[in-house]
Amino acid sequence: MNISQLETLITISKTKSFRKAGELLNLTQPAVSAQIKSLEDEFGVVLVDRNQPVALTDRGQVFLDKAEQILDVVEELKQKLTDLEHTPQGHIVLGTTTSIAIQILPRILSYFQDQFPLIKTTIQSMPSSLIYQSVEQGLVDIGIGYLIENNPQVHSSVLYYDTFGLAVSPHHPLASEKIPRMDMLRDVPLIMLSPDTVGRRFADDLFKSHDIEPHIVMELPSSEEVKRMVEINLGAAIISRQSILRELKQGSLVVVPIPELEVTHPVGVIYKSSRYINSAMQQFLGDLKGMPETSFISSE
Repeated sequence: MNISQLETLITISKTKSFRKAGELLNLTQPAVSAQIKSLEDEFGVVLVDRNQPVALTDRGQVFLDKAEQILDVVEELKQKLTDLEHTPQGHIVLGTTTSIAIQILPRILSYFQDQFPLIKTTIQSMPSSLIYQSVEQGLVDIGIGYLIENNPQVHSSVLYYDTFGLAVSPHHPLASEKIPRMDMLRDVPLIMLSPDTVGRRFADDLFKSHDIEPHIVMELPSSEEVKRMVEINLGAAIISRQSILRELKQGSLVVVPIPELEVTHPVGVIYKSSRYINSAMQQFLGDLKGMPETSFISSE
């Protein structure tokens, strides 16, 4: 048995095709078949049902689970050996919200990649509610988002604090309201973030506590989309103040000062407590935690 055979079995389980697996692995179809046949002969079991579409047998599924664990161990070994060179290098997958990816990460990553060009980063955009799950499952290395859970499986550290506010177009009736109150939102058309976002959960709890049935005219998955709708005066929105700094400066949005919305929410870095922290992650986490809050909160 060798690593290549395990990689081939895993690829077949995903593609459900010997041909497609060969294309992804740069192998001929006979070579793929030979690798799987060699594994089956060595263990005396049938791992792959060759009927179309190709699928793993029940023994193949058991084998697959262990094959993935073996490859994880091999990858960890490679990382540890690379770290012996004492030069921070490697690949980091970051999971964060669209707003943070657009507003904050460019400043951080620009500095970081200038200092450590051998460290490469990939950004995956997702709601804060999915960041914890993605970190825990190993789908991302480091998450940056609202700290909303006390999860023993992950470490977290606060980077800065954000506040939500009611954003409206300068032409909206509430834009000129002298003493805005929470109950004024009963009949206001609202453009809301989707239910899996921290901002939406905060808004829903606030409306419930004030016995308000919100008039929701639109739901969108990211702050960037919400902002565009509010700018053309299709409704008001409860949204991160940090995400609208540029629009406030440009005058395309106005924040209505409703006291009940002035609640701070911690934003921080999240990573799995049990995983091996390679040199790239160590450097990134160390620099990130060492940055002052002003590095994250833009004045635009």
